[in-house]
Amino acid sequence: MSGVVVIGGGLGGLAAAVRLAAAGRQVTLVEATAEPGGCCGVARVGPYRFDAGPSVLTMPDVLADVFGAAGEELRDWVPLRRLDPAYRMVFEDGSRLDVRAAPEAMTEQVRTLCGPAEAARYARYRRLLGELFRVEWPAFIDADMTRLRALARPAALLRLAALGGFRRLDRLAARHLTDPRLIMAHTFQSLYVGLSPQRALGIYAVIAHMDTIGGVYFPERGGMHAIPLALASLLEKLGATTRYGVRAQEVLTDGDGVTGVLLEDGERLPARHVVVACDRLAARRMLPALAGDWRLRRPRHSPSCLVLHAGLGRVLPDQAHHTLHFGRAWRQTFTALEEGRPQPDPSLLVTCPRPDGEAAPPGHATLSVLEPAPNLRRTDWRRLRPRLEGRLLERLAQLGYGDLADAPRLVLDPPAWAARGHSAGTPFALDHRVTQTAWLRPSAVARRVPGLHFAGMYTAPGVGVPPVLISGRLAAARILEEHR
Repeated sequence: MSGVVVIGGGLGGLAAAVRLAAAGRQVTLVEATAEPGGCCGVARVGPYRFDAGPSVLTMPDVLADVFGAAGEELRDWVPLRRLDPAYRMVFEDGSRLDVRAAPEAMTEQVRTLCGPAEAARYARYRRLLGELFRVEWPAFIDADMTRLRALARPAALLRLAALGGFRRLDRLAARHLTDPRLIMAHTFQSLYVGLSPQRALGIYAVIAHMDTIGGVYFPERGGMHAIPLALASLLEKLGATTRYGVRAQEVLTDGDGVTGVLLEDGERLPARHVVVACDRLAARRMLPALAGDWRLRRPRHSPSCLVLHAGLGRVLPDQAHHTLHFGRAWRQTFTALEEGRPQPDPSLLVTCPRPDGEAAPPGHATLSVLEPAPNLRRTDWRRLRPRLEGRLLERLAQLGYGDLADAPRLVLDPPAWAARGHSAGTPFALDHRVTQTAWLRPSAVARRVPGLHFAGMYTAPGVGVPPVLISGRLAAARILEEHR
């Protein structure tokens, strides 16, 4: 029976490893850090625990399918609760919009904020988002872009064009909605794929569908890091070998393809298949020369972020899990990012999870604040970091979060992301411009090196928890098919 080595213990690597182990393959997972998680990691400051990556889960059925492949139920491993509101959006004029779980409640929120005519337009736009999602999901998100049959989807392409999927995202939203606040609420998600609403295609409106219609979820205990911990425990239950705190040095090959993996301590792990599920550019040092990909000759990275994690000596009972504070200069902020400059008046994503008894001492809470920021490509962060951190603390005080200057805190800037293994100092990998989307994103197979596969954000479908989990499933499916 052929063995498989999975390099990288993030969600993509874990998803691939669980599926392969559940199918009876001999699997060894190699992770350079001391615990699983990858981008879905954890940070600690004294008695406070923070999610150092994703702060919510969308499309939980994708995660449930990983556990289901091993005959397990997600709820038995990671109980989830649906957040309601999914987001609280606070606009520059002081008005706010809560994204509610029930369609009727959400429509009423829009009616209260924008009036009955806009609520009717929103209801129609909501149906459009659902139709975009139904077309895109099977054809482009849940499909293996390494297969020739995935290249020919004329019916899906024509339908997407008819729905406005190839318009710019801001124009698509403005064609159906008139209130600028509602347009911002349904286009800011383009930042998740590294683009402004003015540059992103309308196909990325499906992210708004996932957030505002599909629902936003969070583990009952342990934060988002509970997900990779549960997957790693399931992997061990399936009999796989997990190796933490050891780094892969080289993927070994011969004339027929992959033969194994050489670890930095000199140990050789024999394998006929290898899944590389870590930063694709950082991993080039360990790949054979024939594994090069022309799509990576001029990689275009997403902007990065400045994240402040702070421990609070009090709870915030009326605070939503996610609060998005929009800045005044909406368009100018994106122009600044594209030019490698800090945003003049950034929008802030504030995360305040409900206390679970483990993330903070009794009567305390955690607060995480994300500000979009340029990556390392054109910015001197040694000079910029103190100024932006000071500005961020001042802005939070103005927004009513209090003086956090003396609070226990951790700040992650692009140099810190680079130290954690993220190329260009961004945890969002390559952006999703047209030339880095679907078939044009770096391939998930090394065609000249049989047995070498890739998973994670650098391959299709791309960035985000559900796409990364899907990339792991696709890698496992190809390996199982080759074995058969």
